[in-house]
Amino acid sequence: MLNMDDEKLFIPLLLGTNRKSRESEAAARWVFEKMREDGRIEPVFFDARDFDLPQDDYGPNIKDAFPEWRDAIIKSDGLVIVTPEYNHGYPGVLKSVLDLLLREYVHKAVALVGVSKGPWGGTRVIEACVPIVRELGLAVTFTDLHFPRITEKFDDEGRLLDEAYEKRVESFLEELVWMASALRWGRKNLESRYH
Repeated sequence: MLNMDDEKLFIPLLLGTNRKSRESEAAARWVFEKMREDGRIEPVFFDARDFDLPQDDYGPNIKDAFPEWRDAIIKSDGLVIVTPEYNHGYPGVLKSVLDLLLREYVHKAVALVGVSKGPWGGTRVIEACVPIVRELGLAVTFTDLHFPRITEKFDDEGRLLDEAYEKRVESFLEELVWMASALRWGRKNLESRYH
């Protein structure tokens, strides 16, 4: 467990959709606030809308065009991805943002938040994301956060309507902090061909 005297864990959150009428933004903002309230985490918010991705190039070739993202991931101890489920999958823009980097992710924790209008809470999009983030070298936590029937979870001002999520997010963040702390220790103390 992270000693409170230690440096805080630096963990970006990525909202992985650029859709205009996205319901997942309320969930992302709420999770981000919970991360900010946790004394062990220093979070930063990234929004897929803010990535002006080119139409004629892709991947690590263009990572230097996105220095804030690149540098945040280099510095990071982990990542939280908040993604809606679109037709059983993830938004294309999420994949494009993640694919900007590769080695920068290795041996860092990733926690997944799924959002859907239906009853499954993004279960299928989380399952679809796992092989992708694993290939990037991220270590997936086992405590996901699901927001089914998202239109019923927040009011028009983005306030949470379901108090059960207070306990759920606590478990979600405990697992993230444990994984991110263990992996930070490993990156600092164990030899790796990636660092």
